[in-house]
Amino acid sequence: MTAPRPIDIVLHQASRVLEVSFDNGQRFSLPCEYLRVESPSAEVQGHGPGQKVLVAGKREVGIVAIDPIGHYGVLLRFDDGHDTGIFSWQTLHTLGLEQEQRFAAYLEALTAAGLSRER
Repeated sequence: MTAPRPIDIVLHQASRVLEVSFDNGQRFSLPCEYLRVESPSAEVQGHGPGQKVLVAGKREVGIVAIDPIGHYGVLLRFDDGHDTGIFSWQTLHTLGLEQEQRFAAYLEALTAAGLSRER
C-alpha cells in the first residue's frame, strides 16, 4: 500500500495553520507551532534515538515559505529562521494522525522542564 499523497496544501497565515488534504480523503489542520517543534531536522530530532530537542517559545511562529522538494515533500521556512528539515508527505500525514498525542506530550514536556510556549 502506498502512503497517502497531498492533493492540496494551504497556509492560513492569520491563524498560523497549514491545512493539508490527502488523496485518501483525510485533511489535517497543522498549527505552525506544532510543525516547528516536530520538525524532522537534525536540529530538532538530533542525530539518533533519544536526542530530540525540546523547543520552547514557538507559540507565535509562522511559516514564511513552502518550497517543494522533488515529488516527495516540502521544506517549510519558519519566521524564526528555522529552514532545515524536509517534511515528506509521509511525515506530514503521520504528524496529522498523531497530532493530539504528540502535542499533548509536548505540552507535558514543556511543563516538566519549566519552559513556556511563549517567547
